[in-house]
Amino acid sequence: MAQSLQEYAEWLASRDDLIWPVAPGLVVPKATPFLKPLPGIKAVTFSVYGTLLHIADGCLLFDHEQQLRMQIALDKTIKEFNMWNSMSRKPGAPWEYMLSQYRSLLEDQQISSKTAKGEKPEINSVELWKQLITRLQKNEYSFDESFYGNLDDFSLKVAYFFHASLQGIQPMPEALAILEVLSKRGKKIALFADAQPFTLVHLLRGLSSQGKLPPLSELFTQECFCFSYREEVRKPSATLYERLLERFERSGIAPEEILHVGTRIEDDLAIARHFGMKTVLFAGDSLSVHASKAQVRNSDTKPDRLIISLGQLAEILD
Repeated sequence: MAQSLQEYAEWLASRDDLIWPVAPGLVVPKATPFLKPLPGIKAVTFSVYGTLLHIADGCLLFDHEQQLRMQIALDKTIKEFNMWNSMSRKPGAPWEYMLSQYRSLLEDQQISSKTAKGEKPEINSVELWKQLITRLQKNEYSFDESFYGNLDDFSLKVAYFFHASLQGIQPMPEALAILEVLSKRGKKIALFADAQPFTLVHLLRGLSSQGKLPPLSELFTQECFCFSYREEVRKPSATLYERLLERFERSGIAPEEILHVGTRIEDDLAIARHFGMKTVLFAGDSLSVHASKAQVRNSDTKPDRLIISLGQLAEILD
C-alpha cells in the first residue's frame, strides 16, 4: 500500500543520505507588544508560514531569485526520482532544462488562472509538478505506484520533496503550547493561510517536534480551515475572507468574535479588519513581518494587538 504524505515525510527525515536546508536563526524585530485583553473572542485563526512556522525567506516560494537555490533543489529532485533518463537531451545540465520547463508552467498557471477582477490567483505546486511528470511519461518515465501511489499522490510527494529542498522550515517557539492553551480554553482554532496541499504536513511535523500532538480534532476546528490552494485565490483576495467567515457563521460565530493572527498588515490583517475581524500582528520574525510604522498607527489598518511571541496570545485572551 502506498505511503501517505505524512508517512513519506517521516521516511525522508529518517534517511541519512539527504541534506536539507535549515531555516536561518530567528531574529525578532524591535517592537513593543500591546497585550491588553480582548473580550468576546470565540475563535482564533492563524496564518501558517511566518506565523506558526519559521521559514527561510519569510514565506513559501515557488521560485527563488538566487539561481543556486533553484539549481540545488531541482538537481536533488531529478536525482531522487530518476527523471533524467526521460528528459530531453538538450545542451546544458539537467537542472537547467527542468528549470526552463518549471518556470514556463509556473507562468502558464499565473496567466491562465480565471479569477475575478481584484482577486489574486493561487499557484498549485502539485498541479505544476503533475504537468511536468506527465511530460516525462511521454518519454517512457515511470514510478513505483506501490510506494508512491497514483499520479496525483506521486505529484504531491515530488512537490513536497522539491519545496523541502528549496526552503528550510521549523516551528515557531511556543507554537504547539499556545494552540493547546487556546484549545483548552474553548477557543475554536482554524488555519487561514496561503497554503499548498502539503502545508498541513509541514505544520504537523513542525508541531510534533515540540511535543506529543493531541488528536487533530481536539486541536483544530478543521471545518473552518481556509487554504488558498483549495479556494484557488490567495490573500488579499476578498473571496478568501468571505469563505472563511461563511464557515464560522455556520458555527454561530460572528466576524467580531474571530481573532486573526498574521505577520502582514496590508495584504492580510487590514483586509481581515475590513471584514470585521479582530487582528493581532505577530512581529516575532523579521523575515516574515511586513508592517510599517504608518500602517501600525493608521486607524484604518492598525492591528488590535501586537505580539512578539506566540505565547503572548494567552495574555490577550485571558
